[in-house]
This record gives sequence, structure tokens and C-alpha cells, in this order.
Amino acid sequence: MTIRLPAFDYLTPETLEDAAQLLADPERSVVVVGGGTDVVPKMKRRQITPEVLVSLSRIESLHGIRIDESGACTIGASTTLAEIHDSTVVPEVFAAAAGDVASPQIRNSATVGGNLCLDTRCNYIDMSDSWRQASGYCLKDGGDTCWVAPRSNKCWAISSSDLATVAVALGGSVRLTSVRGERLIPIEALYNNDGMSYLTCAADEILVELVLPRGNGRATYRKLRRRGSIDFPLLGVAISARFDDAGMCVFARIVLGGIASAPLRAIEAEEFIVGRQLTDEVLEEAARLATQPARPQDNTDTGSRYRKWMVSVFVERALGDVAGDRA
Repeated sequence: MTIRLPAFDYLTPETLEDAAQLLADPERSVVVVGGGTDVVPKMKRRQITPEVLVSLSRIESLHGIRIDESGACTIGASTTLAEIHDSTVVPEVFAAAAGDVASPQIRNSATVGGNLCLDTRCNYIDMSDSWRQASGYCLKDGGDTCWVAPRSNKCWAISSSDLATVAVALGGSVRLTSVRGERLIPIEALYNNDGMSYLTCAADEILVELVLPRGNGRATYRKLRRRGSIDFPLLGVAISARFDDAGMCVFARIVLGGIASAPLRAIEAEEFIVGRQLTDEVLEEAARLATQPARPQDNTDTGSRYRKWMVSVFVERALGDVAGDRA
């Protein structure tokens, strides 16, 4: 069965200022689109029905990768995941994560801005409209009940962005712009742990670029999914850490993706490994601590208990990656 798109206007501004003006239009529902790999399927399923799509593809300033005078890597929002994966100047862990998203065809269209702003996902909403109507619309879909946790007044849809998880681990920032001006915020501050209000930016703000600072030490990203390609993460673990000459950990960020409505910092585990050498015993305890903030729900592939168990497994393996030849 072919699912057709609803009617909409498609606009292609050539400047960021024009795009911001279009998004500020109070008279029509407007959605910004990059590669369209997330927005278009949602429109076909009638999850969103905007009157206007504003494409960023013709705005030259949003394309490309550059290194600034401080050594930070700046990636334009319309840069494709394939371009990031092939880049020799993007941090290796970020390039590898981009190459691990979906399929080559999708990576040639999908953009970094789109992946960072990826809508939250859930088994109860990422279905056709007829399926959702028959089962009853969920909280995120205009209903009054979250079918994942019916007694909760919160939406538990999950963040499935690989690049958001890695960017938080690397201490990245994003630049946002609107008709009101421009601002630079830590990427961690871009996300809410709420399946419906998952982004903190205003509806008329455009993500312009991602800035990844220099000097993150060693970093890794491990991804759990049923198949080796195509699938969204059931769990993503991104870690960055720095060590002194004696092999002592002096800084760490441990970020969990795919289990909450936002990338989730395992702060207790981070604090535990700082000031220690990453011995087998330390890795095991840090992995145990990392499971504490994780509360996966039964709203994606495989059960919540399995995904909870895999948090400690993947954190321990990822810590082993950054530890290298540890004591």
C-alpha cells in the first residue's frame, strides 16, 4: 500500500535570514527540513502535517566542515552524514558514528542538523495513521494516555540520535538562529528528557552548526541494534576521557543514548573513575553505576530488561576502549 504525502508548500530560501523569516510566520504551520529522511516518513504517517516545508539545502553557509583558530571543528547543519564520515578533520569517533547510521543511501541525504534534532521514537506512534487510530492515539499523538506507561503523565518516547550522544560526550555546542538573533549553547542543553518537548530551542529557531572542541582525549562510541546496519540504536554508549602520564583518569564523560528521551549522562559513573586507573575492577564498578540513571521502557525493539542489562555490558566495553593499555 502506498502512503501518500499530504499537501504542502515547499520553499527553498537561499539565505539564513530568509529561512528565519519563513519560520517566524505565525499564520501557517512551518517545519524546517534537511535531508528529509525523518520528516518525510512522519508526514506520510500523518504524525506531522505542516502546511509549509522550508528546505535548508540551498543555503551555502550551512554546508561544509572547517577547523577554526582554536582547533575546534565546526560542521554546518546541512553537511551530510556521508561527508562527515569521509572527512579527515572531524573527530574520529564522530565520523565513525556518522558512518554507522542507517544505510549509504540515507547517509547521502541525511544531515547532521537533522540527526541532532531527530524526533523521539516509540512503537506506539511510529506506525501508520490507521494503526494508531485503531489502537487509540497516544499522548504524543494528541491522545490523553502514554501507552508505554499508562499511569504516567509523561511521554516516554526515546531519543535515537547517534550523533547527539557522541556530541554530548565530546562537549559540543550548537549555534541557533532566529529573527531574534543568534545564540551558542552547549549541545547537552538542547535536549529535554521528555518525549514530546524533546528540544529546548524555540520552534522558529534553526540549528546552524555544531562545534566540537579540540582536546577530548580518547573517545569511543558503541551501538547496540538488532542488525548491523539500518536499525536505530537500542542503546548507544559514548565516552570521552583524558588520562595523565601515570594512566590516571583526569576527566570523563559517559553518555547513554537510545534509552531515554534525551542523551543521558551517567554522572555517578563519571565521578567514580576520575582519579583512578581503569583496572578491571574499576571498569566493572563504573559499569554498574552507569545503569543507575537508565530506565528503558518497552517502547522499541527488544525488552526493557535486556536493554537495561546491556547498559553495563556496553559501558564496560566502551571504557575498555578508552582505557587502552591500562594497569
